[in-house]
Amino acid sequence: MLILESGLRRQNVLLLRALRDVSRTGHRTFRAHTGRRTFTVLGFESSADDTCAAVVTSSRQILSNVVVKQHDLHEGFGGIHPSVAIEAHQRNMPGAVRMALEQAHISIHDIDGVAFTRGPGIGGCLSVGSNAAKSLAAALGKPLVGVHHMQAHALTPLLTTPTADLPQFPFLTLLISGGHTLLLLASSLISFEILATTADASIGRAFDKAARALGLSWGTRGPGAALEELCRTTNGELESVPDIQPFTVPMPGKLAFSFASLQSSVDRYISLMDEPLSSSHKIALARAFQTAAARQLCAKLTLSLKNLELKGVNVRDVVVSGGVASNVFLRERLRAALDEYSSGERISLHFPPLELCTDNAAMIAWASMHRFLAGDYDDYTVDLRAKWSIEDIRV
Repeated sequence: MLILESGLRRQNVLLLRALRDVSRTGHRTFRAHTGRRTFTVLGFESSADDTCAAVVTSSRQILSNVVVKQHDLHEGFGGIHPSVAIEAHQRNMPGAVRMALEQAHISIHDIDGVAFTRGPGIGGCLSVGSNAAKSLAAALGKPLVGVHHMQAHALTPLLTTPTADLPQFPFLTLLISGGHTLLLLASSLISFEILATTADASIGRAFDKAARALGLSWGTRGPGAALEELCRTTNGELESVPDIQPFTVPMPGKLAFSFASLQSSVDRYISLMDEPLSSSHKIALARAFQTAAARQLCAKLTLSLKNLELKGVNVRDVVVSGGVASNVFLRERLRAALDEYSSGERISLHFPPLELCTDNAAMIAWASMHRFLAGDYDDYTVDLRAKWSIEDIRV
């Protein structure tokens, strides 16, 4: 703990140095150009292994969005190593904030409010962004808002979707990431009901483990993205691709996810092989895994729509967000499933842009906006919540 506290103090010094020389001219020009006063938020995100800072306005403009990845630091551990992630956040956060302000062409003094990820996440990682945000807000006398990480993912399409096509409450939200697999009914900006969650591992964790089982390198986007890329290999580049019996969807007819069982199916298949997997066999197994994951998401999504319809809840919009939402194959399968379920009246399907599916601070800044505009701020002493149900946002 002493090491963490010392690192945070050093981070604050670096942060203030980084901000000292940032230009103070750009934001006044922006306001004059728009012709009206907007509220501008500087957001911080450090809940896992991405160090993020962004500037977003109440007019739905992302002025900057900086994300510093740590994949190369964690690949050797097979997953996020908390202490390594914390130290990297401490090194990266001052530069990320400076870059966010420079790219937005504003000064720190032009910021109207400061937002940060309050939880859920890795406690030590959360503390880096929290400490930076609190210290900066207190020093400048700016209001502060702590944001629920999954709420921010769920509300991202309200920032990025064209105004005429915005999802309307109530809508379904499928949050799929390395830490979560949740199917939610969103009734308002702060009201979410959990309809289904995972009984074991998240879909993102299963993708990561399957990629490691297949011996894939993380690359610059991570193991899950590496598996998706392997699946896109064309058959013309291979001698032959083996047929693999489709993996079953667990708990049919029940609103619950299980991706540990899918991962076990991959491990079991590999263990029964008499020799190392060939390149063609790896591709076939990766495709079988990805297809089974998509089938499970589609089955649970359509089941939830049926249940809501029986209760008289009319849902015409589905939001899919989180890191795994960047998977193009899953996007296509979910669209096809909704079209098959509701062929008469189309259900709109909303995804954030690919760069806003994974963790970022733009979503944090945007998710805080309604509270800033309502004058609903947090105290500078607000605590972190490493474990925090999305149903308890206001608790």
